[in-house]
Amino acid sequence: MAATILDGNWAAAKVKEGLRARIAALSAVGVTVGLATVLVGEDPPSARYVAMKHADCAELGITSFDHRLDANVTIDELLAKLESLNSDPRVHSYLVQLPLPSHLDQERVLAAVAPPKDVDGLHPVNLGLLALGEPQVVACTPAGIVELLRLYDVDLTGKHVVVIGRGVTIGRPLALLLTLNRPGLNAAVTVVHSKIPTLGDYTRQADVIIAAAGSPGIVTADMVLPGAVVVGAGTTFEGRTLLSDVADDVASVAGYITPRIGGVGPMTRAMLLGNAVRAAEVSVG
Repeated sequence: MAATILDGNWAAAKVKEGLRARIAALSAVGVTVGLATVLVGEDPPSARYVAMKHADCAELGITSFDHRLDANVTIDELLAKLESLNSDPRVHSYLVQLPLPSHLDQERVLAAVAPPKDVDGLHPVNLGLLALGEPQVVACTPAGIVELLRLYDVDLTGKHVVVIGRGVTIGRPLALLLTLNRPGLNAAVTVVHSKIPTLGDYTRQADVIIAAAGSPGIVTADMVLPGAVVVGAGTTFEGRTLLSDVADDVASVAGYITPRIGGVGPMTRAMLLGNAVRAAEVSVG
């Protein structure tokens, strides 16, 4: 039996549909949602991703501000730009596109974003609130994965979820989110990573596998329990080709699976828009 495809484009359209009414309500009281991006350098995948975010904003009537900085920008120059965005009333939320050039301190940069304007949910305050079980702004990819599964009626309550990857943008916040005592969550979560030589020993016990290691094909069919849910959240570019953490042969074993293109990516961008709308709503009380 072929796996059910977890169509992120379909799910993202459902999310956007719900956002339109909220954006209209804000417009009715004179508020136009404002989202800004900061891109340092000319990394092609990052530039393409930022362009897609601006296209999403245009689709929903969100005003977007595109800030481009030279790859050699100093940390002080970048922090000054962030401070200007923190104080700009037109900008309800913004993001600094990752990864940053190696000479810039990523943790220091993320900490400089005002927590209420942190559309990516990566500020230490927002990550801390998630750890405390009181999330305000949730990182976009973890939130998108959870919403994608919810829209396909995948209930995680009591399920064993193996998350491959421990990064701050996906693995760590996702593990915290999945364990929250909330309807549809309440999962038992095991976090592993690419340095573990016997990954299959863990994944073959999982009802749900979420691969976020950024290691192409790290999950193969022999590592998957028949009928399991498999989400490929980690991606790598080989030239212009997008490679997934999940090998193609997994589709012959899984019960549900995300496609290589059009799975988690559209949902990440949709949840970014949701965070932007929430920030605008909070700004008006």
